[in-house]
Amino acid sequence: MAMQLPFIRASRMASTSPHLVGEPCADDEVLLDAPDARLSPALVAAARGDHVPAASLLLATRVASEWERRDRYVTRLAAFARSRPEWLDAWLATASQDPDALLVGAQLAVDRAWRSPARAELLREVSPLITAAARGDRRDPVPWRLALDHARGAQAGHTYFEELWAAAVRRAPHHYGCHVAALRYLASSWHGSHHECFDFADRAAQDAPAGALVQALPLRAAFGYLTDDCGPEVPRERLDAAVDRAIALSPRLPAHDPWPARMRNLLIFVLVRLERWPDAVEQLRLNGPYATSFPWDQVSDDPLGHFLHVREDVRSAVAGDPSWHPRSERGGRVRPGDH
Repeated sequence: MAMQLPFIRASRMASTSPHLVGEPCADDEVLLDAPDARLSPALVAAARGDHVPAASLLLATRVASEWERRDRYVTRLAAFARSRPEWLDAWLATASQDPDALLVGAQLAVDRAWRSPARAELLREVSPLITAAARGDRRDPVPWRLALDHARGAQAGHTYFEELWAAAVRRAPHHYGCHVAALRYLASSWHGSHHECFDFADRAAQDAPAGALVQALPLRAAFGYLTDDCGPEVPRERLDAAVDRAIALSPRLPAHDPWPARMRNLLIFVLVRLERWPDAVEQLRLNGPYATSFPWDQVSDDPLGHFLHVREDVRSAVAGDPSWHPRSERGGRVRPGDH
């Protein structure tokens, strides 16, 4: 029962937040990686060993072609199954050909292999699971996002990766998860080639609808550059343009909602690195009480604590507190004298 309580609280916060948009919440009301109102009941049931709500949720996303939410839910369910696999084992035992069960199982297998010192070898062994998931519903781009991640971890060649990429975009030309996977492959294959990463991200965003999450892909490229000390300098104007595109996207997404919180947390991170304090305050307002492990876990072993510190720093900077000074973070290019 104790393991269910955080999910129950998160569900209540997602559906009946006591704060008006714009009203700051106390530190002890901030939630880390809170599930949204649709995912929370599935996690609560999974904690009891019941896979039916998770199955119903993923089926609904597949029927409605909600590929962005499906991708997020698959990732979160697989993460939960790393420590509590009984519900997933039961699901696979009773519905071994269910496309949704196969997809969560494949994601879990990739996650486990990724954390092993023998990553490349183990990832090759899980290839049949990804293939089975991809055959489950040929419209679904999420198995192809998983295949792209798998190819990066297995150090696959460019020709093979491009074949996977072509198959992914045929299914969903603007799927954010597939684009992030491709961006990360570019960054790892040509380490330090940040201009090429920005070019890819900018083209994808320009081709996507105004409300698509792919509008935040240049922001992801900016994050990669700011946390990497390799490669040539990227002009400040290009970083600002990436941020401005994500700022334009943010009001199109629900405020005080866990669904867009990961994008907004990333946007806050980059705004802080660029010292754009008023913009960071506005994103904190839209974000509400939702912290996400990424990107803060890239610079701290305590992502929630780091988020809270950054939130206080932003408020102090905007208030003109004379005792305030920015906290140092691991890595990064942007310093006070850089612009």
